[in-house]
Amino acid sequence: TFLGITVLVFTIMQLVPGGPLEQELLKLQAGMMMGGEAAGGGDMNQVGGIEIPPAALEEMRRFYGFDKPIHIRYLRWLGLWPREMDGVTLTPNEWKKISKGVRARAVPTGAGDGADAYQLEWDYSDLLERWQVAEVLPPAEGASDSTVIVAWLKFKGAWVRKMEDSTAVQPGHWTTLPGEVRARVDRGDEGWKVTLDTDAVNAKWKITEVTPPDDSNPAPRIVVAWTRFSGLLTGDLGRSYVYAEPVGAVIKKRFPVSIYFGLTGFLLSYLVCIPLGVFKAIKHTSRFDVATSAVVFLGYSIPGWALGAVLLVLFGGGSFWNVFPLGEFRSAGWETFSTWHKITDQLHHTILPVVAYMVGSFATLTVVMKNSLLENLGQDYVRTAFAKGLHERRVVFVHALRNSLIPIATGLGHLLSLILAGSYLIEKVFNIQGFGLLGFTSIIKRDYPVVLGILVIGSLLRLFGNIFSDILYAVIDPRIRFK
Repeated sequence: TFLGITVLVFTIMQLVPGGPLEQELLKLQAGMMMGGEAAGGGDMNQVGGIEIPPAALEEMRRFYGFDKPIHIRYLRWLGLWPREMDGVTLTPNEWKKISKGVRARAVPTGAGDGADAYQLEWDYSDLLERWQVAEVLPPAEGASDSTVIVAWLKFKGAWVRKMEDSTAVQPGHWTTLPGEVRARVDRGDEGWKVTLDTDAVNAKWKITEVTPPDDSNPAPRIVVAWTRFSGLLTGDLGRSYVYAEPVGAVIKKRFPVSIYFGLTGFLLSYLVCIPLGVFKAIKHTSRFDVATSAVVFLGYSIPGWALGAVLLVLFGGGSFWNVFPLGEFRSAGWETFSTWHKITDQLHHTILPVVAYMVGSFATLTVVMKNSLLENLGQDYVRTAFAKGLHERRVVFVHALRNSLIPIATGLGHLLSLILAGSYLIEKVFNIQGFGLLGFTSIIKRDYPVVLGILVIGSLLRLFGNIFSDILYAVIDPRIRFK
C-alpha cells in the first residue's frame, strides 16, 4: 500500500506541468524582461520561451533531479539507486575546481568509449598550501604528546584572512579532515609538518556521464561526481527547493505546532462528545436532546475556517471585544516569559484555533456515540440486566457503554493521521505555521521533496493507525480475536 501511494504521487508530480524547473526558467525569463535583455542566436536552446545554453539547462535538470528517467528517479528517492552528489561538468583537458582546494581535468586516453575514454588527473597544490598548522596545544594531563590544530587558511594576498574547518590532530596519527582528506602531523627539524593523503579523494570522484559533442556543443561534456545510496530508506528525505534546507529539518519545525493543536483538538473532542452522546441517548427526545442537537448540527454546518474568521472579528479586538490575540502560535518573546505567563499566553493563542478545529467533528462523534448507545440499550442483554434488578447507572455505564464504544474505537486509528494533517484554511486564518499550510504552499511552489516527505509521514501514520484500530477493536470487543 505504501509503495503504491508513493509511486502514484511521485509519477503524477513528475508529469504535471509547472514543475520546479519550469518555474525557475520563468523566473529567468522575468529577470531578462526586466533587464531589457533580448535572446540572441548562437549555441542556445529555447525552453519555455527562454533561450538558454544547453550546458546550463543540463545543469539545472541535474540539480532538480530531472536528468534521469522516472523509474530511476523514484528508486533514487527511495535510496535503492546511487545518487550523484556535487556533480561538476568538464570539457576535455580543462582544469576545474571540483571541491575545496582540489582541481581535476579529464584527459582523453585514446581508447574505449564513454567514461573509459577519459582519465582524471588531479591538482592538489592549493589543498597542500592551505592546510597548515594553526596552533599547538600543550599535552593534556596524563598524555605525552601535544595536540596540533590543523586549519584551512584563507589567503588575501600574502596575509592570512581567516581560518576555517579547524581540526585537532594527534602527532603521528592519520585524521580525516573535511573533504575526505586525511592529514598527519610530525615534528621535524624545522617544526611541525603536515602530510596529506588524497587517495580517498581519488577513489571518491568518478566520471558518471559523458555527453558526445553536437551542433550546440562542439566539445564533449564530462560529468564528474561522487555517488552514494541516499534516500528514504537511509533516512534522507532530500533537500527543499524553497527553504534550501533538509526536508527533515523543514518538517521538524512544524511538528510542535501540529502535534499541539492536533492532540488538543483530539482529546477535547472525545472528552466532550462521548459524555454528550451518552447523556443525549439517556435523555432521548427530551428538551436537552433537542437543544444540544440543534447546537451540534449548527456547528457542523459552519466551516471551521469561517467560524475562526468570525471569532477573530468578535474577540480579536478592533470592532468588538479584545479578548484573544489575532492568531499565531505564541507571542513574540515567549521564551523570555515567566512560567505562568507562558501558560496563560499559550492558552490565549489556543482557544480560538481549537474551537475552529473541533467544530466539525463534534456532530459526527456525538451522533455516533448517541446512536450506538441507543442501539445497545435495546438489546436483550440490557433488558436482562434490568430484569435482574441492576441499577440503571450500572447497566448503562458498565454493560451498554463498552459495546457502544466499538464504532468510536474503529475510527481512532484514522484520527491519528489527522493529528498531524492540520487544516490549511484554519492555519491561514490564524497565521499558524503547521502541516496543513506547509503542505499547501509546497504543492503550489512545486517543492516536491517536502510534498513527498509529508506524504510519507501521513501515509505511515494512516497505516499504523489502521493497525492500531484493529488492535483496539479486539481489546474492546471480546468476540474479536486474531487467530
